[in-house]
Amino acid sequence: MVKKQTYTLDEAKKNLEHYCVYQERCHKEVKQKLQKMNMIPEAIDVIIVHLIKHNFLNEERFTKAFVRGKFNIKKWGKYRLTLELKKKDISKANINQAINEIEDENYYKTFNDLAEKHFLTLTDKNKFKKKKKLVDYLLYRGWESHLVYEKASELIE
Repeated sequence: MVKKQTYTLDEAKKNLEHYCVYQERCHKEVKQKLQKMNMIPEAIDVIIVHLIKHNFLNEERFTKAFVRGKFNIKKWGKYRLTLELKKKDISKANINQAINEIEDENYYKTFNDLAEKHFLTLTDKNKFKKKKKLVDYLLYRGWESHLVYEKASELIE
């Protein structure tokens, strides 16, 4: 029989402080981590309050970092960013605040660059298949459908 590791409250606090310092975390991730550590609900609440009070855990900061990172690195659009943050139980206010920090000029430039770059990789001879692949690619990344269809029509005549 495998003996499950147990943690004292202080050990768990230290462990989670390191977990939160390594990268920004949301409350849901921290709670899941504590549950995997077999902590009781009362201890989970105490630790989460401790992390928030000592600024290891900050949902607003997490949301902004998440949006910046996924937009700049993975080139996700607003729909995908919103969807992924909702999965992490982030409040609507935090989501909107973080997404509104993306400058429109930068947003549209990123979209156009991504669309044009992907368009150049498409080798289909059939223009309808080519258009569908471009549209699917951009929609999957969470770009608004009106932008996607306009750009696809512009690139594929």
